[in-house]
Formats: sequence, structure tokens, C-alpha cells
Amino acid sequence: MNDPSLAAARLPIDSRATVTMLAVTAVWGLQQVAIKLAAPTVPLLLQGSIRSAVATVLVLGWARARGIGLAGRDGTLIPGLAAGVLFAAAFAFIYAGLGHTTAARMVVLLYLAPCFTALGLRWRVPGEHLAPVQWAGIAIAFTGTAFAFADGFDAPGRSTLAGDAMAVVAAVIWASSTVLIRASALASVSATKTLAYQLGVSAVLLAAVSAALGESWAIAPSPVAWASLAFQAAVVAFASYLAWFWLLTRYLASRLAVFSFATPLFGVVFAHLLLDETISARFAFATLLVAAGIALVNQRRPTQPAHLSDRSRHRR
Repeated sequence: MNDPSLAAARLPIDSRATVTMLAVTAVWGLQQVAIKLAAPTVPLLLQGSIRSAVATVLVLGWARARGIGLAGRDGTLIPGLAAGVLFAAAFAFIYAGLGHTTAARMVVLLYLAPCFTALGLRWRVPGEHLAPVQWAGIAIAFTGTAFAFADGFDAPGRSTLAGDAMAVVAAVIWASSTVLIRASALASVSATKTLAYQLGVSAVLLAAVSAALGESWAIAPSPVAWASLAFQAAVVAFASYLAWFWLLTRYLASRLAVFSFATPLFGVVFAHLLLDETISARFAFATLLVAAGIALVNQRRPTQPAHLSDRSRHRR
């Protein structure tokens, strides 16, 4: 059976797509908060390895149940492993960065990735051009980043500069992985196979980095930590990605991608409500600028037909 993510027909956005996409972006926005909640009893990088390992098992089970072939010589081994390395590197910076900055700041700065992706695709993929509105979106998003960094210098207690910088590095790496997928043999295989590469490789590499940094593996997770790990693996890395790919089989990717602006907004709200993180007026303004920039960047390019789908716009 072929992976349904390769289906050709695409529909305009309806109420079902809107509700599902908002739920998915809310899950993505909650992820950074969940990592913070588990941090007192489960080291950060070890969390990332556990998340990827459990999600890998779930994805392999899903592929088997759906008859989606993951083996075979299709030229994806090298780019697949490379995509896995980039995925692992991005999450290494995300998890490590959360030890030095707030969940709200991490999610806002991490979601600069669509802007970096647009720039990378313009450089590496023929036919990917940026319209003036998209250049404006990039400028607005980076202006918001400047406000966010400025606010970090005034953060109470300690500067968040190190963690904020890791978030931006993670965004660049995430964008690089998307460009790699679009420009390699991975663009022509099932999204499930690409996700299996990313999760499987990152499970191993994040465990290695965790061990190299001396994180303790003698853990006794609290009930909150267990819930967080289950959420990260089963809901974020497995269910939300499958929901995203399901949406891409039925709806216009260019329209769906615009909803990504909601992720940093959800992230900031959840961080305030669940972690009691203080959100300054300047950082709130920075968040709105980044969200607006993302929405503009994801506007459909005039040179790209509306029916084309970009399966590679992965969310973390």
C-alpha cells in the first residue's frame, strides 16, 4: 500500500481543517512547557532521547499496521541519515537551551525556522522565489527577534542570552533539515519514512550526547514527568505529526502553513499559565511580530500553483 501522504488532490481549508490545525499548533506550543515540567526529575537531553525512541516504535508500528513500506533501495539512506543528524542537532539545542531560557522565549525564537526555511529554499531549490510580502514577513519576524533578545538582557535573575542563542541555532538547523528534505530523494518518498529516519537517528544521537555531557540516567520520574514524557512522545512526536501529514494529504499546504503563526502564541500563553513565566510587554510585542512575520512568510508564492503540496514543512 502506498503512503496516503502521496495523494494528489488538495482541498481549500474548511472548518475541520481549521479546528485540527489549531489543535496541532496548540500541541506544538505546549511542547516546550512539557519539557520544562519534566526537567526536575528527568535530564533535558535524556528527555529528547526517550521522546524519539518511544515515537520511533510508534511510527514503525503505525507503518506496519498501514502497510507503509519503509525498506527498499530508493536512494534515501544518506539523506535520511543526514536528516536524522540535523533533527538530533536541532533538538539537542532545544532541550539544552531550555536549561538557560524560558519556555516562552524558546518557542518564539524557535519558530523563526519558517523564515530561515524560506531563505534556504530560495537558495537551494529551483523555482522557490520570495514575493515582496514574504520578504516583509522575514523582516518583521527578525525585528521581533531583536525585541526578544533585548528583553532577555533585562530578564530578572540571570540573562537568557545563552538559551535564546541556542533557540535561534535550533531554528537554523530545523530549517536546514527542511531544505535538505525538499532538495533530496526524501522529497519523493513517504513522510512516514522521513519521520522514521529523523526519530530513529535522533534517539541514538541524543542518548550519546546526554551520556557525553554526564547527565544522570538514574532517574525516578515524578507523575508529572511521566505525563510529560508520554505527551512529548505519543502526542507531539507521533500523533501531531501524523495529523499534520493527514492534513497535507487533503488540504493546500500553503494554506495550512499559515497556521504556524499560532504556535508561538500558544506557547507563550501556556508558559504563563502552567509555569507562571512572566511575560513583559516588550516580549509580548516581540511575539506578535514573530507570529505576524511567520504568517506573511507562509503566504503562497505567486510562482507556485496552489495545488502543490510541501510535505516537508515538518513541525517540532
